[in-house]
Amino acid sequence: MKTIAIDFETANEQRGSACSVGLAWIEDGKVVRVEERLIRPKDMRFSSFNIAVHGIRPEQVEDAGEFPEVMDEFIDDFADATMIAHNAAFDFSVWRASLDLYRQSYPALSYLCSVKMAKSVWPQLSSHRLNVLAAHLGLTFAHHRAGEDALICAEATLAIARAVGAIHPREIAGRIGMTEGRLFAGGYTPCTLRKR
Repeated sequence: MKTIAIDFETANEQRGSACSVGLAWIEDGKVVRVEERLIRPKDMRFSSFNIAVHGIRPEQVEDAGEFPEVMDEFIDDFADATMIAHNAAFDFSVWRASLDLYRQSYPALSYLCSVKMAKSVWPQLSSHRLNVLAAHLGLTFAHHRAGEDALICAEATLAIARAVGAIHPREIAGRIGMTEGRLFAGGYTPCTLRKR
């Protein structure tokens, strides 16, 4: 039962412009590993808006691998894993667009959205952005650094699991009326949450 939180940063408004990926592995109720990699986008166009968000500049990724090379390092980890992303609709659209750009097939995995889980479990919070959740949980981090964002996503997921009495993060979905999203060779289905 592999669980991995994932976060992408993009170079511009195009979903297939991933310039960084962060991953955080959850095992036995704790984060056991965090990795971050720079990615050289196929189109090296970096928008000033995106640079202002994450601080990654074209010269920093010149020697980085392109998307397939970077992600292939973790391909065995993704197989049949439960992935989690904070605003999964964004991160999984980046993943799909990047795979489409390189004409690669999608890995088979399920995924959950920590924003939707947080909204369900902590409706009283003024916002469910990652920095607000981090403050709520008493955690400090460098926002919009892919590895740090993945780590906070993982820690928030563990806190949500505790709040709903789930032993494994995958159990959260059933406790809150969420349907897991899925990636598969032929496409995807989104992660959804039933309205209360």
